[in-house]
Amino acid sequence: MRITTVGLDADDTLWHNETIFRLTQDRLRAMLSDYASHELTTARLAEVEKRNLRLYGYGVKGFTLSMIETAMELTEGQPPGRLIADILAAGREMLSEPVEPLPGVDNALAELAEAGFRLVLITKGDLLHQEQKLAASGLGDLFAAVEIVSEKDASTYARVFDRYGTGAGEAVMVGNSLRSDILPAIEAGAWGAYIPYPITWAHEVADPPADHPRFTELASISELPGWLGTLK
Repeated sequence: MRITTVGLDADDTLWHNETIFRLTQDRLRAMLSDYASHELTTARLAEVEKRNLRLYGYGVKGFTLSMIETAMELTEGQPPGRLIADILAAGREMLSEPVEPLPGVDNALAELAEAGFRLVLITKGDLLHQEQKLAASGLGDLFAAVEIVSEKDASTYARVFDRYGTGAGEAVMVGNSLRSDILPAIEAGAWGAYIPYPITWAHEVADPPADHPRFTELASISELPGWLGTLK
């Protein structure tokens, strides 16, 4: 099996992301504790996020707007004076969080690039913020191309692997989301290497295609070069 191109997700595959979102949700629950239980705030925020995805897309800015909308609903349109300012401040802090590659990422990507694989970053989210995170990570020079997309589906992967590689049939997609990184890539004809992250956003949960011949689950990204070696 000839593999020429390796697509990699960014958030929670190369660096932490969902942990930051969860910590900010904790802050929102504390801010709204006089108006709603923690469980109600969590459930309402999830509803608002889901409703707003098609409008705001993925990323911190859309999440911040959804937090504001949740606060407006739970305070019946009468939030206390500082509440909206505090939510905006929390969103700004998320945008300025330092970016540090997850354990093993640097060495694994360097090994893949040295072996001649074409590395393509394929991620969702806010264009400016994702570009900033990639620059801050120090990994940018290892990638032949970067695609920041509004959605990850089979047509997205087919297009990206045709543009930057030799087609989906000779590509692998690596990521922590079964729903976004693995299932649609396999549908497009690529291989899928699932690397779980300790926390998964509810919107990204899906069942693994455990018996599919082009699916594998790895304990960490450090196992990726060795596994790819078995496909050559």
